[in-house]
Amino acid sequence: MLGDEGETPSRYELLSMVKKHSNSIGKTVVAVDHEDDASNDVEFDPRFWHDVFDLYFVRGKESRGRQDDDLLFFVRKLGSQGYGFNDNLEALAPYFVRRWATKLDTLVGESSVEVDWRRSFYLNLIAHTSFTVTVAICSHQDLRNHQSGQDKPLSPIYKVIKTVYASPSRVNFHLDSKKEVETTPAYPDICFAVDDFDSTFDAVVLTETDHCYCVLLNAHGGAAFPSENANCGASSASEKESQDSSSGDNSSLRVDTNFGKTKNTKLTLFSGFVSYQMVRDAYDAGKSRFGSLLSLGHSPGKTDRLYMKGPGGRGEVEVAVSGVADQSQEDMGPFSPVISKRGFGIGSIVRKAASVASVAAKHAYAAAAASTTSSDEEMVPLKCCLISISLPWEHIAYDLLFKGSPPVNL
Repeated sequence: MLGDEGETPSRYELLSMVKKHSNSIGKTVVAVDHEDDASNDVEFDPRFWHDVFDLYFVRGKESRGRQDDDLLFFVRKLGSQGYGFNDNLEALAPYFVRRWATKLDTLVGESSVEVDWRRSFYLNLIAHTSFTVTVAICSHQDLRNHQSGQDKPLSPIYKVIKTVYASPSRVNFHLDSKKEVETTPAYPDICFAVDDFDSTFDAVVLTETDHCYCVLLNAHGGAAFPSENANCGASSASEKESQDSSSGDNSSLRVDTNFGKTKNTKLTLFSGFVSYQMVRDAYDAGKSRFGSLLSLGHSPGKTDRLYMKGPGGRGEVEVAVSGVADQSQEDMGPFSPVISKRGFGIGSIVRKAASVASVAAKHAYAAAAASTTSSDEEMVPLKCCLISISLPWEHIAYDLLFKGSPPVNL
């Protein structure tokens, strides 16, 4: 068994072992079908993954360079007590949770026979890693220029950076019930939810047709970034990005030029943007039964939940979109919200963007009113509040272990 002979391996050494035995990440593998081959393939040996899990998340707790959450997740084997094969079986989630204890066998008890130790290791590697989401308003024209090869700095005028946490559960916010929530299993997807999305992104308003809505998810510390030197932190304080912040300055979007020269302590797991027109089209489709766009502009209470697919269909972004009131008009009172699931694609971000950010909504209406050019539809400012990002666990685990491209910095 690992750690039984000599000194216990460090997290850095353990993760190097894991990388050597993660060739099937991203492929469909049913662990119970491979236990007979365990002696020939370490990757499917439950004893190996049990020991790695034990050393990484249980016995190694006291020597960690940072304080992890004390919750540990255990993925059930497919077919365990009907999980994965019985559609009529309710209540049994694909995983169960325990609080950290000094001994793994005591912690899990008789449930050990149900555990898929390989998937449980990957799930905890994700759950105990640190993540931030960056939301910005971007200039579509600048993005096109940048993607066409014009290598000039792109700067967001407004952005918000928020710490988020990886969870195998999905939080469903009821927008028509003052944020009443219900939690359901999301695994094999991993959900990054923003509980206070309405206040966090209150100033993220698309006010021009050239605007794009940009979303980045970065991993930057924790379990997936062990230090090679156990006595040193993974990165210096000056290298850590500011979290839970908003900014209206012209800090540029760039690819880290030190990537490859030093240990990588930041990875971009999701990057995408969507144009104002795409948001508007999906928003209008969900509002067609409730009157004209002009009346929508006067109704700040009307919110629609939109779902955007990530680049290449990878992942999903959930956004609460609402038309912002014309401040020059009298408030006509809120309408009852309507929820509609509208799907549309997000384009890839190669680097970054720029834009006019949280300009007051009345300025957008004033500009539209002053325009001498005729338009088929009125410009309606749209507030976009990110609710969650969801990604398959295998995509996240693969990127944490193997992704070699430099991170996108907004």
